Amino acid sequence: MRKIVYYVAVSLDGFIAGPGNDISEFILQGEGVEKYQNDLLNFDTVIMGRKTYEFGYQYGLTPGQPAYPHMEHYIFSDTLAFPTPHEKVQAIKLDIEKIIALKNGEGKDIYLCGGGEFAGWLLDHGQIDLLKLKLNPVILGEGIRLFGSSSTKVNTSLMDVERFNDGLQIITYELIKD
Repeated sequence: MRKIVYYVAVSLDGFIAGPGNDISEFILQGEGVEKYQNDLLNFDTVIMGRKTYEFGYQYGLTPGQPAYPHMEHYIFSDTLAFPTPHEKVQAIKLDIEKIIALKNGEGKDIYLCGGGEFAGWLLDHGQIDLLKLKLNPVILGEGIRLFGSSSTKVNTSLMDVERFNDGLQIITYELIKD
């Protein structure tokens, strides 16, 4: 079975973005970011919520186009539709059966690209297997929480910690399921 890996930048106080989706306080280049970019090659499928997909528009992503050209995209939204969809991009309604079917399908592990509310929904439904935090040495104070409004409690097991000279750490946890 494929695993869902939530691989995400986060502040010391648990935010994946500041107010207004601001990510400017995060480390955006260097060895840790290069490691993350190389790690993305280990995935052939990406899942995300509508807000995360649309966040890419401000960086030149065209609606309906893949954010990660080597991956199949599943954008979970009840409202998103593309004028000219790409063969690697599907907008689909949030459905636990679709998530389970993706996990049971063929291929590499699945990259969960966020955002917080979608990740929280997946956490609530026991579907996140690994958590890879790009822990940034900054306290944002407010913004988008790592797991949105979820209050689900999950135990984890530390698998790995990688430290970089700029203060960034990539910390990997396995989520322990009952």
